[in-house]
Formats: sequence, structure tokens, C-alpha cells
Amino acid sequence: MSAVVEPLPVDFDRQRQVAAALRTFMPESAVLVAREDVQPYECDGLSAYRQVPMVVALPADEEQVRRILEVCHGMRVPVVARGAGTGLSGGALPMGDGVLLSLAKLMRILDIDPQARSARVQPGVRNLAISEAAAVHGLYYAPDPSSQIACSIGGNVAENSGGVHCLKYGLTVHNILKIRMVTIEGEIVEIGGDALDSAGYDLLALMTGSEGMLGVVTEVTVKLLPKPESAQVVMAAFDDVEKAGAAVANIIAAGIIPAGLEMMDQAATVAVEQFVHAGYPTDVAGILLCESDGTQEEVADEVRRVEDIMEKSGATLIRVSQSDSERLKFWAGRKAAFPAVGRISPDYYCMDGTIPRKRLAEVLRRIAELEIKYGLRCANVFHAGDGNLHPLILYDANKADELERTEAFGAEILELSIAVGGTITGEHGVGIEKVNHMCVQFRTPELETFHAVKRAFDEHGLLNPGKAVPSLNRCAEFGRMHVHVGQETFSELPRF
Repeated sequence: MSAVVEPLPVDFDRQRQVAAALRTFMPESAVLVAREDVQPYECDGLSAYRQVPMVVALPADEEQVRRILEVCHGMRVPVVARGAGTGLSGGALPMGDGVLLSLAKLMRILDIDPQARSARVQPGVRNLAISEAAAVHGLYYAPDPSSQIACSIGGNVAENSGGVHCLKYGLTVHNILKIRMVTIEGEIVEIGGDALDSAGYDLLALMTGSEGMLGVVTEVTVKLLPKPESAQVVMAAFDDVEKAGAAVANIIAAGIIPAGLEMMDQAATVAVEQFVHAGYPTDVAGILLCESDGTQEEVADEVRRVEDIMEKSGATLIRVSQSDSERLKFWAGRKAAFPAVGRISPDYYCMDGTIPRKRLAEVLRRIAELEIKYGLRCANVFHAGDGNLHPLILYDANKADELERTEAFGAEILELSIAVGGTITGEHGVGIEKVNHMCVQFRTPELETFHAVKRAFDEHGLLNPGKAVPSLNRCAEFGRMHVHVGQETFSELPRF
């Protein structure tokens, strides 16, 4: 089941050739080859998978990015673009025979236009830095991944990142207007425009979430929104996760689209409360956080309706934030779920599936059964409003078989997500982590179409190879493992 990459021995002659070609237009200090210099780039946030790159390139501007890609295309060298390295699917895992292209130096906010409510930024700009810079104009950038203090906007575009407020305000794809990107041949192109719509195919949506496989983003124009006049969070506790799941469905069924609607089970809540002291009850099966924003009148009305729904759905405790500081404290707990879990386990594996909201309780029960099956604990946090699961499987990599059991546990969660009508990812991307399970979700004609799109942008398959879209041969090999998904087995897949 594992997608771990076997380390490649360094071809030192090839390494010298590539480094020499890059140093014809870049300073020696920006082209790294020494083992101690390139090893820090061996993984992203999915640290279970590691591969030391052959060369690391640190361009200072778009022109250097263009020339790096031009050189790599001419020499047929694989290229993996990397932002802040906070991704959780191995999307920035480097190639042992390739160039790791770091965009960390491209970190300028180029322009903020308060009239147009937009900002032009380089890909290395941190997500949160955009909102901080726009705050003086009463504006902010809506997508807020939990890693927003560190993650970069270029990586957000590559993975189509979301966050706790994506239910109302959408993912990255809904919040950008235009990108500049460089193709593998070294051509600079602009996709999208300053208007809300542009003629032709929606290539902007295609590029957003393409995981660095079609081009390298060098500039992003994002939409900015006015800060809401008012916002409050309703925190509700439940003695049964089924009741919490029903409350989520009831809120949406009532025609309410909250700014955020998040859920944590008891294991996650306890870990978070010990770490952040956000005021969460720890003797309950799960909690919901539901935020309303808008005018004071709108918020007051929506909060009243949400409280009523929570009570009728069986909440044992309901609290409403009484100040902005308390509201932010509630959210600080949810956004600290990952580091909080890191305090109670040597390692954890964060999954990312999406399911229909109505199947939430069923999936949680099955995950509890899998905990027993694999002898591993699992803390669950959810973007409950849109069914995006983040099960955190706790393990110890120092114990011989725990990583293997963890991968098998995670694989069953992905297969379960598909079996109940969902998908294998919601915002973390496929990367290398879930590439095998693309064979589960998609069949041959769909995968062939994905490969055709890839060839149209990258004929020789040099950009982030081996990620996101599996080869047909890989699917055939994975199919022989007879992994069950509902009533189907992979043995029914066509052979290639």
C-alpha cells in the first residue's frame, strides 16, 4: 500500500552538469548540491516520505525561474516546485535525480488595490501576510488553512487549499483572479484576468489544484473581501457523534450557510484543550463550532437560529462567544488541532477524505472499528460543513510495524470515503500519499484524459513526476492487490 520512494544514489557527473548549467545565470550560493545543504528539502509536511534532491535551486525572481525551467527542459531533468513545505500529501517530495525549485525568495506583495479589492503577490508570500497587509483597508483574504501563518500562496494554488471558513467563502480556486506561470519550456503565460470572468476555457481552475504538474506559478492576483461588521461563534457539545452529525445536516437543511462549521471528536478536543485552553468541554463525544458573520442584525438572527437547531439536535452544552477575543480563542483551538495532537504522540498521519454530510456518523463509527483492527488511536477533526475529514492516526515510527499499520489504516479510510460516495481528498491534494487510490476513484478513460492534459502542458513529464495521477501500469499493479471497495475489487480493473 505504501508509496514510499526508494532513495536514489546520486549521479555526481549529472549533478555537476546540472549545477554548472544553472550557475551560468545564478550565484553559486543559490544552487545547492552539498548533502548538508540539500537534505533540509527532503520532505514536506508528510515526513514519512523522504528523498534527498540532486540539486536545489533558489531563484530570486521570475526570470531566474524561467531560465531554470528552460535549462531543465533542455537537459531533460525533472523539476519539483516547492513553497513553504507545509503540504501534507508529499506533493513537494523531491526527485533524487532532479532539481528542487524553491520559491521561498519570491515573497513580495506587489500591489494592493482596495478599489478593485484585489492584491498581486508572489508565490512565496505567506497566506496570513496577505490579510495582515490588507487590514489597513478593512479587507482580508478569505481562505485560511490552519497552517496560514506559514504556508505560501503558491502552495495554496497548487493544492487548492481551503480552511475553516471555506464553507461560505470557498477554496483557493474561488478566491483568485489571475496567475502568472512559467511552463516547463520556459514560457511565461498569464491565465485568468482582472475581471470576474474571461473568455475561453477556464484554465485558471485547471491550474488551481494541479499540484505543480502543469507549470510553476510566479505571481497570483487574489480577491480581497471586506471584513465582516460582526462575527460570533456558537460552540455546542454533544454526548453522541451521531447527534453532532445530525446537527450539521440540520443547519444546512435550514438554509443556513455559516462562515465556518467545524467538528472535533473527544480525542481531538482533549488534546486541543490541554494545549490551547480554548474553553472546550472534554467530557463529551464531540463539539461543533459554528460561526456566523455579517451585519450585527444578521449575526444575531443567525446565531439564534443555530442555537435553536443545536438544542433540538441534542446538544448538551451551548456557548456563544461574547467578544472577538473569545471567538478567536475558539478558533485558535480548532486551528491548533494538528500541533496539539503532535504533543501526545511521537508521530501522526493526517488523512484528508471528503464524504457526504449525511454519512458522517457512519464513517466515524467505522473509523472507531478500524482503531481496534489496527491497534492505533485516531483523533478526528472535520470541516463538517462540507464533509471534509481529517482523521489523525497516531503512531510511533520507531516501532517496527506501526507506520505500515498506519498506512493500511489510512488506506481503508480513503476507500471508505469513496464507498460512501465521497472522494480521496478535500484540500490536501493527492501528491504521492494518495496516488495509488486515484486508481480506486477513477477508471481507465478518466486517467487517460488526465494524462492527455499533462502531456499538453509537459510533453516529457518533467514537472513533479510520479505525483497526483498514477500511470496505468501502476494501477494495474495496484489492482492485483485485490483491495476491496464496497462490492468492487481491484482485480476487476483492466490489465495494461
